[in-house]
Amino acid sequence: MWAAASWVRHYLDHPVTGTLARRLLWEVSADGGRTWVCGLPEADNEHWRLVGPDGAVVANTATLDGGARVRLWHPVRSRPETVHRWREHVTGREIAQPLKQAYREIYALTPAEEVTGVYSNRFAAHVLRYGQAKALLNERGWSVHQLGGWHGGEDGPAERLCTDRESGTSWEVSLDIAVADDHFDPVRYCATDQVRFRRAGERAPVPLVDVPVLALSEAMRDVDLAVGVTSIAADPQWFDRGESAHQTYWREAAFGELTESAVVRREALELLLPRLGAADRLEIDGRFLRVRGDLRSYRIHLGSANILMEPDDSISAWCLPAKRRDRGCSCPSNRTAADSR
Repeated sequence: MWAAASWVRHYLDHPVTGTLARRLLWEVSADGGRTWVCGLPEADNEHWRLVGPDGAVVANTATLDGGARVRLWHPVRSRPETVHRWREHVTGREIAQPLKQAYREIYALTPAEEVTGVYSNRFAAHVLRYGQAKALLNERGWSVHQLGGWHGGEDGPAERLCTDRESGTSWEVSLDIAVADDHFDPVRYCATDQVRFRRAGERAPVPLVDVPVLALSEAMRDVDLAVGVTSIAADPQWFDRGESAHQTYWREAAFGELTESAVVRREALELLLPRLGAADRLEIDGRFLRVRGDLRSYRIHLGSANILMEPDDSISAWCLPAKRRDRGCSCPSNRTAADSR
């Protein structure tokens, strides 16, 4: 959180950071944080104004006093209809945000988590490539238990410390993982289980309803990223390679219900598809993007990117090409953490 004058000097007016800050959504409070207004910065002679998605000016730096505070907008603190308006606005103006903000995934507490109380099963029972998942989570500030064929190596937690700056509290979040096959040298696959939160320095998990919404959402986003990128369900060739283990999981997860990241992807596509030259060949069909080709039609799962071919829903082992200097494979199974942010 910044004082308004420092924010203008170090961000909006700055020749380097300004190129990033002026494409982000900001919130301003003039009453000590009790109420906030959100807008996109626009130049106003020697000052800056914040403009809402409807074009209305919600704040102007010329009239902000020394007590005004500024923070980055986060969609978890806004109503769904407000988030949708900002996504439409950013897409309509073709603003390439320097970080995933308007389209950032939101992980609110679910009814099932209110029932389970101190733990979440939202991302339980997934099978991940252990080495890839460990590297991705390490990069995002998690410490991951070293799994292996020794006493205590069968299972353990992945943990991260989250700080909620608004409340001044710190939270330890843990994701339980365990070896998912008989191969220990090295461990190839791990299975996920419960997610829990504890106040920093305490041992007992707390009810999820007591966790600040921003800390809960961002921690769950990390877990969703790990599952989405490293799950064997994201490997379109898993079934065709004849892997005998986890076949049931692969079929259910590869074409199953969408996670929050995939739901956001669907919303983005709904706004973008009408603008494309091939719009008459593309449509959103539930969990899939349906592509009508000349020879047959294809359904691409919006979560795993695996492909079913109509009319019999046979599985395609195609790799979806990406613009790269080399001509190597760019299957979803080869995605990195950076690709998915």
